[in-house]
Amino acid sequence: MNEPLQAVQVLRLRADDRAPHADRAPHLDRVIVEAPVALLYNGDSFAVMMATPESLEDFALGFALSEGIVASAQEFRLVDVVRHEEGVALHAAIPQARFDALAERRRGLEGRSGCGLCGVESLQAALRPVPRVAPGPTVGVEAIRIALAELAKRQPLNALSGGVHAAGFAHADGLLVREDVGRHNALDKLVGAMARHAPPLAGDAGFLVITSRASYEIVHKAATAGIGLVVAISAPTDLAIRTAEAAGLTLAAFARGDSLNLYSHPRRIRIAD
Repeated sequence: MNEPLQAVQVLRLRADDRAPHADRAPHLDRVIVEAPVALLYNGDSFAVMMATPESLEDFALGFALSEGIVASAQEFRLVDVVRHEEGVALHAAIPQARFDALAERRRGLEGRSGCGLCGVESLQAALRPVPRVAPGPTVGVEAIRIALAELAKRQPLNALSGGVHAAGFAHADGLLVREDVGRHNALDKLVGAMARHAPPLAGDAGFLVITSRASYEIVHKAATAGIGLVVAISAPTDLAIRTAEAAGLTLAAFARGDSLNLYSHPRRIRIAD
């Protein structure tokens, strides 16, 4: 379980092609790998997410940070990455106080690539309080447009498979991007990459662009990482908007071409530079 892409044989059908299946030559197609990735803390299994087995060090740290399992990268240590035929286990060490706190909001053993909240055991665990983000700098509409255009170019896995989400953090020195089959996983990988960047990238040093809808969990993870502006290509949900309002976070969605919709705290967006 090492590669993010898998080659498979496929029969291509076209509307004007009448050849029998047996007479068709198979083509090789590259599909994105979706595998169980277990997250263990101090030897205890906390969650199993369906994810793409790439950038796993970023994923392990980013998940712990965006879920509030640890408060900083200094509280986290990735001990081992164990690859099995059926999946990957990420073993991490965290302070005992943080480990004890997990009992209050423990997840079930299985997540889903399309639903980061699947498996939570109570309504209270699903809707955790969202932190307030710092006011942060304003961002011009042109900077958002440039970041979205760059994000479209920085998705090698999606270019080969057509089945991958990407999350990018636009900052003064460029765009940091991570990909995954799940949009929440892509954001977790990005948060981990920001923390592992030299020097680390703070959430208020830029903004998030993401190739998906703006769900509650995308907004919550961004706010936990201190990101004050989230720009999504697709639609927001009502809970994402309410969460963004509560966090003081600027939420933009339907960001395509030269247009976007602002749903909360529009003060961070400059109309003209």
